Amino acid sequence: MWPNQDQRRPWQQHSHPGTDNGEALPESIPSAPGTLPHFIEEPDDAYIIKSNPIALRCKARPAMQIFFKCNGEWVHQNEHVSEESLDESSGLKVREVFINVTRQQVEDFHGPEDYWCQCVAWSHLGTSKSRKASVRIAYLRKNFEQDPQGREVPIEGMIVLHCRPPEGVPAAEVEWLKNEEPIDSEQDENIDTRADHNLIIRQARLSDSGNYTCMAANIVAKRRSLSATVVVYVNGGWSSWTEWSACNVRCGRGWQKRSRTCTNPAPLNGGAFCEGMSVQKITCTSLCPVDGSWEVWSEWSVCSPECEHLRMRECTAPPPRNGGKFCEGLSQESENCTDGLCILDKKPLHEIKPQRWSRRGIENASDIALYSGLGAAVVAVAVLVIGVTLYRRSQSDYGVDVIDSSALTGGFQTFNFKTVRQGNSLLLNSSMQPDLTVSRTYSGPICLQDPLDKELMTESSLFNPLSDIKVKVQSSFMVSLGVSERAEYHGKNHSGTFPHGNNRSFSTIHPRNKTPYIQNLSSLPTRTELRTTGVFGHLGGRLVMPNTGVSLLIPHGAIPEENSWEIYMSINQGEPSLQSDGSEVLLSPEVTCGPPDMTVTTPFALTIPHCADVSSEHWNIHLKKRTQQGKWEEVMSVEDESTSCYCLLDPFACHVLLDSFGTYALTGEPVTDCAVKQLKVAVFGCMSCNSLDYNLRVYCVDNTPWAFQEVVSDERHQGGQLLEEPKLLHFKGNTFSLQISVLDIPPFLWRIKPFTACQEVPFARVWCSNRQPLHCAFSLERYTPTTTQLSCKICIRQLKGHEQILQVQTSILESERETITFFAQEDSTFPAQTGPKAFKIPYSIRQRICATFDTPNAKGKDWQMLAQKNSINRNLSYFATQSSPSAVILNLWEARHQHDGNLDSLACALEEIGRTHTKLSNITESQLDEADFNYSRQNGL
Repeated sequence: MWPNQDQRRPWQQHSHPGTDNGEALPESIPSAPGTLPHFIEEPDDAYIIKSNPIALRCKARPAMQIFFKCNGEWVHQNEHVSEESLDESSGLKVREVFINVTRQQVEDFHGPEDYWCQCVAWSHLGTSKSRKASVRIAYLRKNFEQDPQGREVPIEGMIVLHCRPPEGVPAAEVEWLKNEEPIDSEQDENIDTRADHNLIIRQARLSDSGNYTCMAANIVAKRRSLSATVVVYVNGGWSSWTEWSACNVRCGRGWQKRSRTCTNPAPLNGGAFCEGMSVQKITCTSLCPVDGSWEVWSEWSVCSPECEHLRMRECTAPPPRNGGKFCEGLSQESENCTDGLCILDKKPLHEIKPQRWSRRGIENASDIALYSGLGAAVVAVAVLVIGVTLYRRSQSDYGVDVIDSSALTGGFQTFNFKTVRQGNSLLLNSSMQPDLTVSRTYSGPICLQDPLDKELMTESSLFNPLSDIKVKVQSSFMVSLGVSERAEYHGKNHSGTFPHGNNRSFSTIHPRNKTPYIQNLSSLPTRTELRTTGVFGHLGGRLVMPNTGVSLLIPHGAIPEENSWEIYMSINQGEPSLQSDGSEVLLSPEVTCGPPDMTVTTPFALTIPHCADVSSEHWNIHLKKRTQQGKWEEVMSVEDESTSCYCLLDPFACHVLLDSFGTYALTGEPVTDCAVKQLKVAVFGCMSCNSLDYNLRVYCVDNTPWAFQEVVSDERHQGGQLLEEPKLLHFKGNTFSLQISVLDIPPFLWRIKPFTACQEVPFARVWCSNRQPLHCAFSLERYTPTTTQLSCKICIRQLKGHEQILQVQTSILESERETITFFAQEDSTFPAQTGPKAFKIPYSIRQRICATFDTPNAKGKDWQMLAQKNSINRNLSYFATQSSPSAVILNLWEARHQHDGNLDSLACALEEIGRTHTKLSNITESQLDEADFNYSRQNGL
């Protein structure tokens, strides 16, 4: 350490025998005998922090001298600081020495080992050496060799967080923080932090969720690792089923249900929702109370000696059951059988005692009663004959619409048409002699289900004005008319039924009117299927059936790349192949999409319109699919939860997520009488062959665009004109019929043909009217050809139900008519759209949304919240089975909002979620507005 010999101390210039390794000893060290030095304190390893020097010291006794030797060389005597004292217990001399080591000295040393220093102590006997103390420069790197990683573990699962601290001298000590608070593994036996700096939680608890940080520290600095988020989630578990509820109806067929909740435990921190159904329903039947009713009275008994006879009845038609009321009234009656003429022994009846009657008196009383009864009968018949004659005479000079009031309460009438007068100028052939013995009967409802039947009824002479018709109200179900035999219409349908199909016989129609009907029949095309197609590839697209409300959404990526398929969609326009079972009602068209052998990697969305007033309390709605054998099988109940498909029921349509093509339809089973079908009512008009006649046709069809399109198509072929905007009628399943009537006809301009002012349709025909459009025909006649304007009201009402009024104000001249548009034309502009222009949500924004929500979030802001904010609150277990739940939810949003003008609903949902979600900050409102504009421009909206 000294550069030349002149700088060495004097005791270093001579060597003495007995020194270790030939080291030079001080000259002043005495050679007297004694003990070897014993180190009371030896130098410790030390670390230089930043630029601060460190002090090394040692202490020995007995010690005459102590010097430091560093890296094999003696430290200069001037660099030592010595202190000398006397040990009082032993009387030996104690010496303590200090030296300082600087950072520069350590950095300048380049040896095979660390910088080291050692004490050498001298006594009278010899020398002793202390341990070597190393001196190192302390530091701690910034970057951790391994940061802990976030974990999601189920409750009671094991959590292991790894941490490798930064390189440092001395080695860093590791401490774990949870939510910025130190973790004390000594107080929690469930946590172990001793295993190679790792954090181990043996059984995860909900309280173990949080942000964990690894803290590394040594004498130089402290370092923090990246925080790791640990989420301890709980998968949902079902509670026990509740007891079955009471039957929801007191009488008849109803339902009862039981439920369970996903609260045992409830899903937490993104845990899976329970799989399976939360509600189960079964049908139930409650015995209805039956009130007793009387049988008919028995025959009167033989007149008794007391001039009385009896009759009896029993309460057995039916007898009271299930708590029903017993019949009210008397079970037997008695009355005088001689009208007070019964006498005995020439005395009035009240003066004769019953026991004094003789056999002969009884016989005389019986004869008197018999003769009295015959006389009364003769008088009654005479009065009846006179009354009928006067009535017929009072009604013989005019023809009016006389119809029994039962048309409003009892249903359809049966009409008997008979000839009553010769020479009527309004009859078809007034020269023919009437056959008063011939009676023709038209038995059946006036309301028809097919336009051709309606034409036959309105054009036939049944509705021609007959000024001298005699009308006789026979009963509440029979009206007899007199008309010419040539004017009869041989419609032979059973009462209460409607004709179906297009095969009709015209052989009984008068030759004068036969040709126009045959032409109308041939002009109507036979339609069995409405169909549209499009070619789709990996980019997906949308297929729309114009003006029917039926559409198909093929998501992006559902078809593999470099593949393309011709996809078709059709609606069955013939007789439905799905036959109703019991009380089940077909609520939608039968929609077919294909090809059936095509497979998709992502569920596609099929939108089917329906006519039910959606309510889980009143309807059980099912999705059904037709098998290859032609049978229909239930896919799912809309209220149930399933992982095979998803049904989202809106007020007017059902959006279904499916993974296989085929034929689908919606059916409904009414649970209560309050179940409502939505009907669309509309009125069409056209001139008849007779220039003075004008025909009104009132339609009641299921409220689906497809059903009304059929009506529009038929009316176009017949020249019909829509006279009023269609309206919605809520038709209840309460078994009450539908009445259609024409009101407020201008009395001096128009008159309605006989027996068409009010018509009634049975409940069953309206409730199951999806098979054919249901309509009623009304025939009006102008008094003069100069009348060109028609104004009236049409009332459509269900007994004890809803009512709608259609106000007709139209011109019968085509040049003056105001056109009412049947359908908006947006749907038919692009029946098949492919690629990005078919979707409202741009692909870039869709990717951001999916990346944000597909990953479970500790605050629950994941795809489940995206579904809930878009009003998709049921059957979330279906989305959990998808590889990208957010993408499927967005596909359902696209199908649901295809007719909306903008992305407002999605923007509101994203804004509400994004208030505390940083990853949504790049999806701004202006970007969604721009996407709206581009979508509208691409699709010509």
